[in-house]
Amino acid sequence: MQRKAMEYLLAWKKKRQRSPLLLYGARQVGKTYLALTFGREQYGHTLYVNFEGTPEVARIFEWDLNPARIIRELGAFFGQSISPKDTLIIFDEIQNSERALTSLKYFQEEAPEYHIIAAGSLLGVALNRTKYSFPVGKVEMYTLYPLDFEEFLWAIGEDQLPNLIRAAFESNRPFSLHEKAMDLYRLYLAIGGMPQAIVEYIRTRDFNFVLNIQKSLENAYIADMAKYASPQETTRIMGVWNSLPAQLAKENQKFQYKLIKSGARAHQYADALAWLHASGLIQPCYHVSEGKMPLSVYKSSDAFKIYLVDTGLLCAKFGIPSNIILHMPHSFDGFKGALAENYIMQALVVNGITPYYWTSNNTAELDFIFQDHEGNIIPLEAKAATHVKARSLKLFMGRYDVPYAIRVSARNFGLEENIKSIPLYAVFCIKP
Repeated sequence: MQRKAMEYLLAWKKKRQRSPLLLYGARQVGKTYLALTFGREQYGHTLYVNFEGTPEVARIFEWDLNPARIIRELGAFFGQSISPKDTLIIFDEIQNSERALTSLKYFQEEAPEYHIIAAGSLLGVALNRTKYSFPVGKVEMYTLYPLDFEEFLWAIGEDQLPNLIRAAFESNRPFSLHEKAMDLYRLYLAIGGMPQAIVEYIRTRDFNFVLNIQKSLENAYIADMAKYASPQETTRIMGVWNSLPAQLAKENQKFQYKLIKSGARAHQYADALAWLHASGLIQPCYHVSEGKMPLSVYKSSDAFKIYLVDTGLLCAKFGIPSNIILHMPHSFDGFKGALAENYIMQALVVNGITPYYWTSNNTAELDFIFQDHEGNIIPLEAKAATHVKARSLKLFMGRYDVPYAIRVSARNFGLEENIKSIPLYAVFCIKP
């Protein structure tokens, strides 16, 4: 599958001052596939080291962390010559070897000529644990997410559509293939961006097989919770995880601890939320009290919403049949807004945007606001249908000096009263 991350890896390879690269991301988002494909296409040789599948290789790092010795012994272990310029070294599931993770510091300092990519299913979780000596300032970090809508279109053979959408986005003119793009957007909601689910859809065109993949992925995530957390931690992580449908289904989507269980308190579940975030499964969106730059100054750490990493997993977790998502009947009106919000949140994050949400004395609420690269504050109103009202958006625009506002909905492109109308399928065009 074609991934935008490949451009990032190419730029990383060309750097003169290159550090080892840490690939973050939830399980099964394609980290290993991406690294192996990069190695096959851009290097003469790839040395693949899996610390979970080949745990004995970790002993090479136990004696000392001298890069020259490690390279010699890795070459001998795998029977492979390792060239600094023509071999990509991949350390997969590196969270299983603390010493291998620490060795990245010495590779950066003493042997920067080697090209090293390290990845792991729960790398973020492992790095949050105090026993790991993280090579601060000695590695480059990149987070890989599920395929976004543009990458999804590439995968299913709609290669030309993204460029046409982007042209309409830049001109603010109605898109002639609007209905087709909306149908594909709904298809993406049901399948999501997990590579396995997309491959299964392409292979079978059967949503039952896709659902089976999605359920298997969730089971793998639950197994990780039990494997990488204590029994008490696992109980709390599962409590938060299982409360997410109820959190998203209510009209006020601010995270409420009482939905986990009666009497639950923030201090009891802070670590569980941090675990799910570090594992890449959830993304928090924090409240800001003001629409002023810098937004981070006005962030309320105790008021936030939670979104899942993938809409397909969300639909599977809710038990929403694919035909409901594809046709969006009126009976689904109560939840399709939350689903659209989850999709928009993830699309913004993938593009490097840090979204917040804003409220005004319980009389107005904006789903998202963010700060662009010039420091402008951009408000964004999210709607799942064509019937839109801009009361909160206009209130925000009247209170704060913004260059323009965005309304994402099922409507076609347009520009009216300094509000850019952007169809749901074009969120991938929004850049910071």
